[in-house]
Amino acid sequence: MSHSKDKLWTKDFIIVSLINFIVILIFYLLMVTIASFAKNEYDATTSQAGLATGIYIVGTLVGRLFSGRVINNVGAKKMMMIGLTAFIVTTALYFVHSGGITMLLIFRLINGVAAGIASTATSTIIAQIIPSARKAEGIGYFSMSTTLGTAIGPFLGIMLGRLVSYNVIFLFCVILAVIALMIGLTVKALKMPFTKTSKTKFSLKQYIEPNAIPIAIVTFLMSLGYAAILSFISFFAEERDLVAAASFFFLVYAVAILVTRPFSGRLMDTKGANAIMVPCFLLFAAGLALLSVTHSSILLLVAAAIIGAGYGNLQSGAQAIALKVTPSARAGLATSTFFIALDAGLGFGPYILGFIEPLVGFGALYSGLAVLIVMTLVLYMMLHGRKDKQLTAQP
Repeated sequence: MSHSKDKLWTKDFIIVSLINFIVILIFYLLMVTIASFAKNEYDATTSQAGLATGIYIVGTLVGRLFSGRVINNVGAKKMMMIGLTAFIVTTALYFVHSGGITMLLIFRLINGVAAGIASTATSTIIAQIIPSARKAEGIGYFSMSTTLGTAIGPFLGIMLGRLVSYNVIFLFCVILAVIALMIGLTVKALKMPFTKTSKTKFSLKQYIEPNAIPIAIVTFLMSLGYAAILSFISFFAEERDLVAAASFFFLVYAVAILVTRPFSGRLMDTKGANAIMVPCFLLFAAGLALLSVTHSSILLLVAAAIIGAGYGNLQSGAQAIALKVTPSARAGLATSTFFIALDAGLGFGPYILGFIEPLVGFGALYSGLAVLIVMTLVLYMMLHGRKDKQLTAQP
């Protein structure tokens, strides 16, 4: 009896993870292609191209805030289906090339809103179906669907960008979104165990989990480093004549995460967050520093592996911390607070960094971000790391 109750790999767990993977894959595939699309199609500046990349995530943020607020009343399955349907429609809008950069920005924004609704719903469903005894392990495996999407998406994006037209890339994304919707129909609707939100006056606590704010601040800062890679790695690779190697950057990044993630989650459950977070901050900073001086294909891919082991585990570690410091009834809000910070960094980062890059160049941008990551480690220790021992000591 207890054995079946603790079963992790159920049909719904696998399907919802797969849907999440598809949504994230499309998200990141377009992240690496839209900047060059904006430059080639509309003659955009680096900062405008960065905004075209990042405004999508601002939309995701809006989608998360909205769905985090109403998901308890609507139900997670229904919310997921609404999000996926909207995601198909808004992805198809990329075929409309008239209206210039302004229309592209609007399309990116609403496409992001749809993605935010769909991925908040998948995270909520997963939080409900994972057995409580296997929480960190289950979240770790589920977040691998996100990690794989963040890696395979950019790999496909850079590769397809060299081989086919932008319209073929957009068609590919629409087909994937339709597949996600079709398999989503087979997921069982769940009764929401959480309390219904009453129609009270606006309060920030309906959207943000206060306990998760410290780790959210850390998440925002560390995601700026990854934002610079996502948005500008194509331009950086062109500048340093590393385009062929750059298409494998995210694949190596993914492999590094897949190799390290299974034991990093277990280590975190047994030894506490610091055992993972501290070395991973240092790895991420080292990877960015190496990237800044890279002029060879081999070094580029070594940097990718180091960044994967570092940032890839920081991301899942921070999400686990957000859940650990929060009462389980507010797990959905803790998750959305974490993602709001992540999305804000990935969303606004490319736009802000797009102003800095023309002044200093890509090399100095990446080395400056390496310094920022080390400073973020110090901040992490002040906000959470000092207390981590007490958290681990709790039964």
